[in-house]
Amino acid sequence: MSLLVVGLSHRSAPVSVLERAALSADAQAKLVQDTVAAEPATEAAVLATCNRIELYADVDKFHAGVAELSTLLAQHSGVGLEELTPYLYVHYEDRAVHHLFSVACGLDSMVVGEGQILGQIKDSLARAQELHTAGKLLNDLFQQALRVGKRAHSETGIDRAGQSLVTFGLEQLAAGGAVEEWAAGRRALVIGAGSMSSLAAATLARAGVGEIVVANRTFERAERLAHILTEGDDTAVSARAVRMDSVPGELTRADVVVSCTGATGLVLTADSVAQAVEGRIDGDAVGPAAAATTVRATPAAAATGTAAAEENCPLDLAAVQGSTGFSVHGEAAVAGLDAATLEQHGAWVAGGTVDRRDTARRSPEADAELITALAATAATVGRIPELRRPEPVAVIPRPAPALFLLDLAMPRDIDAAVHRLAGVRLVDIESLAEASADAPMAADVDQVRRIVSDEVAAFGAAQRAAHITPTVVALRTMAADVVAGEIARLDGRLPDLDERQRGEIRQAVHRVVDKLLHAPTVRVKQLAAEPGGAGYADALRTLFDLDPETVAAVSRAGDSTDKKDRPA
Repeated sequence: MSLLVVGLSHRSAPVSVLERAALSADAQAKLVQDTVAAEPATEAAVLATCNRIELYADVDKFHAGVAELSTLLAQHSGVGLEELTPYLYVHYEDRAVHHLFSVACGLDSMVVGEGQILGQIKDSLARAQELHTAGKLLNDLFQQALRVGKRAHSETGIDRAGQSLVTFGLEQLAAGGAVEEWAAGRRALVIGAGSMSSLAAATLARAGVGEIVVANRTFERAERLAHILTEGDDTAVSARAVRMDSVPGELTRADVVVSCTGATGLVLTADSVAQAVEGRIDGDAVGPAAAATTVRATPAAAATGTAAAEENCPLDLAAVQGSTGFSVHGEAAVAGLDAATLEQHGAWVAGGTVDRRDTARRSPEADAELITALAATAATVGRIPELRRPEPVAVIPRPAPALFLLDLAMPRDIDAAVHRLAGVRLVDIESLAEASADAPMAADVDQVRRIVSDEVAAFGAAQRAAHITPTVVALRTMAADVVAGEIARLDGRLPDLDERQRGEIRQAVHRVVDKLLHAPTVRVKQLAAEPGGAGYADALRTLFDLDPETVAAVSRAGDSTDKKDRPA
């Protein structure tokens, strides 16, 4: 086994790179075909999801395989090799098996424990089989990965550690509340009719939304999904299909939008979402006027125009510059103010009063003396003493969301600038990655990891044992040919033997050969199944001078039998 995987995921690359490297269905098919056409690889399969792109191959040379697979990924993704390389990871042989089994169990998912990846692995294998790029190794590997994933979900509580990306996304939209309470009675628009969009629609239906509208470029697929939602046993909901050109109008009616298409450009721009929010027709208009909010005046606002907040203050605070109240510094604090006004302010701060008649009788010399004293105080303490304490500037609150958007596409369907729109909440792959980084992992994850380790060891042993089987079969075939030749020679030398005697001799010779070969062949299979046991097949071929072409013919025959026995 020379299994090699080269890929990138949300763990190795930023969402912006994953978005640019996303592969369409046609690009995936061309990639695996070009991979098997390349010299180092004989089998290939692509696992492409919204947060990973991985190329699996059976190669005969490690370094050449890494170089070739990396180059092909760069070519078909459109991201330059130099830019892509820092984000790529490479796994080989047992490590590659361990990686795929971990992926199948949901351990490597953005939301740990999600089960949707099993369907994506199944689809990946089906595509490779359809394109005839999956041979014995990848068929065995992917089918075993599916069994391991199912075992992890049935034998452990990994489902409690996470859920599907759709469920997690809806929980983020609900901002920590119960999805059922948040979704109850809302109108949902689902853009796309693929597996992810269908899962989202079914999840929304079970959560209790009042209506689901499905939009898709192929109208028949949208109709099919709407019919399933309406007639389903656990998804009975009012559902209808629309064409993609109806999306702008449906946006003005929808409360929740989930988008996951294969489009290479944006499906919803920030402008289209803003227009939809402003033009809502559900009786709860959310436009610029409706979004306006009365904000409590800050101290700075009071200082610039609220006389009641500074009642009886003798200074014109509207002329004072600053955001935290009256705190002009240094000599500028008294520049241009007469002594009487300054004295009035000092008395007002202290809670007292000043008889303006007394201040009016002050002489210019007294004014100059008072101004000098106040200037010295201001220079020392940094400001004219006051009672008001600065408060944090109030942040203008955003209005409660009227439109909830969940973008599960890669590359993204919805413009990231929508994040900045008032009255809108957007959750996309990038924000899901940030949220899931802090998600708690269940204790069952450790049990799943043990299952993965055990299954990797068993798979490796089976593959190594299978690798030596053609050699053992070729050895026994050679032994049978030797026995047949010797019996024929004996028949010529002893023609007087009757049939019973010939049968006894034939059985005796076969028993001797079988007993001589039994222990070595059983033992060599055991040794070959252990790590590092691949060399035993070569040793057996060398010791018994077996024809390599005979061994290869046995391998091809076994592979052909496997394919005929494979389920369609």
